[in-house]
Amino acid sequence: MADGAPAAAATDETALRRDLAAAYRLIALEGMDDGIYTHISARLPEGPDGQKRFLLNPFGLRFDEVTASSLVTVDESGAVIDDPHGAGVNAAGFTIHSAVHMARHDAACVLHTHTVAGVAVSSVEEGLLPLNQWSAQFHGQLAYHDYEGIALDLGERERLIADLGAKNVMILRNHGMLTCGRSVAEAVKLTLNLERSCQAQIGALGMGLTPRPLSDEIAAHTAAQYQKGYDRIEVDGRPDPEWAALLRRLETAAPGYDA
Repeated sequence: MADGAPAAAATDETALRRDLAAAYRLIALEGMDDGIYTHISARLPEGPDGQKRFLLNPFGLRFDEVTASSLVTVDESGAVIDDPHGAGVNAAGFTIHSAVHMARHDAACVLHTHTVAGVAVSSVEEGLLPLNQWSAQFHGQLAYHDYEGIALDLGERERLIADLGAKNVMILRNHGMLTCGRSVAEAVKLTLNLERSCQAQIGALGMGLTPRPLSDEIAAHTAAQYQKGYDRIEVDGRPDPEWAALLRRLETAAPGYDA
């Protein structure tokens, strides 16, 4: 191994831990967490023996308590490899995440939420409608998966992955939302916009007036504009001012997340 490689690997893991801890804190700050039972996972570089490794929150900690150093390293089955906090993980809760990570190697981060707005939209036949700029972002980009009960059945993983396909956003019907990101930052930004879309839909339809959906043409055009912006960051490597701004917000609202 070339000189400096271990240090580079450590730096990568340090940055990933910081970003994942930030994701937990941001989701909590937005009121989008759900007790101790939902998860955000991130893929680590493979271990020396090719072992698949992922970061997950320690079981029992609220999202607003997660720090970079408390994150647990698990394998693809959710078995603990390294546990700095000492509380283990909710392995059953990693079922969905492990399936996505193992099938989609582009999914560096998988974020699952059960918000009131997200669950509400997941509970109607129409799902998310192209009613505004936020929801237009997801036009043609949404996958749907039917509810099969609490996600403990390993057999469900194949069906979930088949439904997800190559898309990065999935509505788990009667359950919640799932987003995949090429980075932690992308997963968080997609999730925040998805949540706003759901809230806006509930607000618009709740007024009792006539909804005015965007045309397929305009919605598709808007989705492509959003995608181009994300690709500039994730593919071209341009700076991500939105993620930087979110991290600055945490420095004020939740300092210590990166400890």
